[in-house]
Amino acid sequence: MVPRTGVTVDICPRDLPIALIGTAGGALALWANAPAEIAVPVALLIALDIRVRRSRRRP
Repeated sequence: MVPRTGVTVDICPRDLPIALIGTAGGALALWANAPAEIAVPVALLIALDIRVRRSRRRP
């Protein structure tokens, strides 16, 4: 997936406590037999800080 021109996607890990919470939540969901297709992306959304910015260029 390639973002369009003018769109910036920043992905960086969150601080340690929230990353541990995300990892623990994902492990708990997998332990409770939740499908991995749901548990892993949700854990990543909790553990990572994802920002999508759109910059408008004026001609």
